[in-house]
Amino acid sequence: MEMQGLGNRQEWKPGNMLYPLPVVMVSCADGKGNTNILTVAWAGTVCTNPPMLSISVRPERYSCRMIQETGEFVVNLTTERLVRATDLCGVKSGRDVNKWEAAGLTPVPAKKVKAPLIGESPVNLECRVEQEIVLGSHILFLARVVSVSVDEAWLDEKGSFHLDWAKPICYSHGKYFQMGKEIGKFGFSVAKKKTGQKSGFHGK
Repeated sequence: MEMQGLGNRQEWKPGNMLYPLPVVMVSCADGKGNTNILTVAWAGTVCTNPPMLSISVRPERYSCRMIQETGEFVVNLTTERLVRATDLCGVKSGRDVNKWEAAGLTPVPAKKVKAPLIGESPVNLECRVEQEIVLGSHILFLARVVSVSVDEAWLDEKGSFHLDWAKPICYSHGKYFQMGKEIGKFGFSVAKKKTGQKSGFHGK
């Protein structure tokens, strides 16, 4: 089997090269009802039971204070159609502009938290902060997912969810990318092959 990437290695200074990453828009609200949207690439799943995720936010960001004040936020998944809005919400500050209007996004009341959902997003994860950790350049918010909303447009006739239909995007080293085609599913490497099924590897 032919392998690639076995050439000489260069050592770089320590840095965050864990790419690609999910890029999400985080909506939040303060105690007075003011709302904002923050684009976050440093987000991830941390626990299944209870369902928990994390986001890392620079303390100088306008949204950071809002999240600290209410202890709530919503993670909104992004798509190719939302890539311009996603970028705008990452480079503009809520101190200077109403991002909802500037990005053409629709705030929708959430089920369990005060922060609104982004109506154009295919999936919205309502979260409550359980722990705040000051790390250095960023503050890590560990949060429990208390409600999930899914746009019915991405459900088939059997009720199965197809996020791929929405064309999700990811982020890598300052750039946004389309997601590629499916090349396998969990457990396929050890699954018994059906009669006549060919291997996915074509080595010499």
